[in-house]
Amino acid sequence: MLPSALRPLAEAPDRSAILLDIDGVLAPIVPRPEDAAVPERTRRLLERLVRRYRLVACLSGRAGADAARVVGVEGVVYVGSHGLELDPEATRWIRNLREFASGVDWPVEDKGLTVSFHYRPAADEGAARAYLEQVAGQARKAGLVPRFGRKVLELRPPVRADKGTAVVHLVERHRVTYALYAGDDSTDLDAFRGLSEAGLEQTVRIAVASQEGPEELRELADIVVAGPDALFELLDGL
Repeated sequence: MLPSALRPLAEAPDRSAILLDIDGVLAPIVPRPEDAAVPERTRRLLERLVRRYRLVACLSGRAGADAARVVGVEGVVYVGSHGLELDPEATRWIRNLREFASGVDWPVEDKGLTVSFHYRPAADEGAARAYLEQVAGQARKAGLVPRFGRKVLELRPPVRADKGTAVVHLVERHRVTYALYAGDDSTDLDAFRGLSEAGLEQTVRIAVASQEGPEELRELADIVVAGPDALFELLDGL
């Protein structure tokens, strides 16, 4: 049965937005980010939602082009780099990010407007986290913004753009009245905030729970589901 919070969206799809994170939400978490994939049944579901709803969008820490590659569904609006792609100021920091990352003794994932250091594959996660805590401190001194997520340290430019500002931008641009957002990590807290700031008639915050995700995400959520498979079952009701 569809939760009551989602019924306004299902009853007025022409006025509703479905906003989704990708990794850990649509695509299961894998040891190497480049190996992530959205299951075929989820792609088919997204294709149906695109045809039915006013807006279906994916907001990802990946670059927008990479997000589109991983999801692979036409008609979805892709916003990458946690919304930084919508802020021209962010591009001025690309050189600083790459110069800083080149001095870090750790494999780096260059996403263009952000860089990430994953420690999921590390033999000693405790030691890896301690080292990356030092890196985070050095990044702050360099004027960058560090943020830890699920087994990852991400560095980003110091600009006022995030998933929250991206949510506000999308719902205003597409003139929706209702919206849901589903996420699993710390940056998705920004998206939850954006829903609250958007002035919509109905919003639904969905936490895709994991042992690695922040407790605050579950506390703030209207609905909590246990992983991508459970989210699929929920969205399939729409």
